[in-house]
Amino acid sequence: MSNSIYRRRLWQNRFYLAVAYITMVFGLFWLAWIFYTLLSNGFSGLSSTLFTLDTPPPDMEGGLRNAILGSFMITLFGLLVGTPIGLMCGIYLAEFGQNSKLAQATRFMNDILLSAPPIVIGLFIYELVVVKQGHFSGWAGSLALSLLVIPVVVRTTENMLKLVPNSLREAAFALGAPKWKLVTMVTLKSAKAGVLTGIILAFARITGETAPLLFTTMNNQFFSTNMNQPIANLPNVIYQFAMSPYEDWHQLAWAAALLIAVTVLIANILARYLGKHDTLANKPNKETS
Repeated sequence: MSNSIYRRRLWQNRFYLAVAYITMVFGLFWLAWIFYTLLSNGFSGLSSTLFTLDTPPPDMEGGLRNAILGSFMITLFGLLVGTPIGLMCGIYLAEFGQNSKLAQATRFMNDILLSAPPIVIGLFIYELVVVKQGHFSGWAGSLALSLLVIPVVVRTTENMLKLVPNSLREAAFALGAPKWKLVTMVTLKSAKAGVLTGIILAFARITGETAPLLFTTMNNQFFSTNMNQPIANLPNVIYQFAMSPYEDWHQLAWAAALLIAVTVLIANILARYLGKHDTLANKPNKETS
């Protein structure tokens, strides 16, 4: 009887492992196919003019200088606005609010914001900012992206701070450290790699967002650093050029898509490295324990 149960469980284990491996291979296949398509179509568009010339009219030589700079500015300011808010909210949930009613309501709203479609965020900022100003702007786009950054940073910061052992908090309190110093000098410092990982993942999420920028920033064919006006950005350039009938614009769209994909890939690799480094740093040493 026991041997039959053992064999049944063994075959069940092998079956579910096989299903897991097949699912993994299936997902990796499509991911590799997408990346291969980006490389095969976008690599030929990479050149020095891509970074030195602005988006051109049809059938003329050009590049993506204005769109690259515009995307960098919009993403940077969105990250600078959303990160401090997300950090403070995550610190409150992990260190001060814990299970209070306000903390529970904040987590609920953060989960809603985390799962909200980006196009809804774009429409919200359009009604709140663009309609009131009467024109599109880079600031509106950064504000929309910051609303996508906040929930990712909040969730990551709270989870990382909860992994810090309570013994560190107790030791700091025993030495007479106030709460604010405990948070800044002990818990936040111990979880800095994990928190930074969350910020990098938030950056990777907003790098290629198109829907929020369609309703807030639009596009600009010319070189501009004025964030109070429409400004060029890679997602909108990809959308506009890919929908056009011009082959040279298609080539620039593929090159822009490849740039975004490589940027997101590097950001994810960096996040994984920091997460692994943090895990190894916090791993107890058997020789000193």
